[in-house]
Amino acid sequence: MIRTICFKERRYIEELRILTRATALDCIIDERFDRIVYLIREGDMGLAIGRKGSNIRKMQRVLGKRIEMVEYSPQIEQFTKNVFKPASVVGVAKGDDRKLSVYISQNDLGIAIGKGGCTIEKARLLLARYFDTELGEVLAGGDAHE
Repeated sequence: MIRTICFKERRYIEELRILTRATALDCIIDERFDRIVYLIREGDMGLAIGRKGSNIRKMQRVLGKRIEMVEYSPQIEQFTKNVFKPASVVGVAKGDDRKLSVYISQNDLGIAIGKGGCTIEKARLLLARYFDTELGEVLAGGDAHE
């Protein structure tokens, strides 16, 4: 999917590269939740986070916004699990209507939704942008999709 990155997003991606030496594939500036979401190249997540989250704290100080990072994966199932981390994704099912249903462990449902729905909104943005898929329902339990 071809998408142009504006100047501000490029600046944030370059800032991440300079501070962490990790490669970001994309950057989403989310004004609604006052955060920046980075899509990190597969395998660079440890480098991006840093020891005990030091790089994320450094980025938050420099940019003055909350930083969230998601590791890219070409497989939609793994990508969805990465978006919802640290919540435990039990399963992913794609319906005929191009909507993706995500099944979360019962204990992690609150984490998967996020404060004010911020995690679900992040998942909606990223899934639409990279897999041309809508996020359908986020459900608790694993036996519903089998």
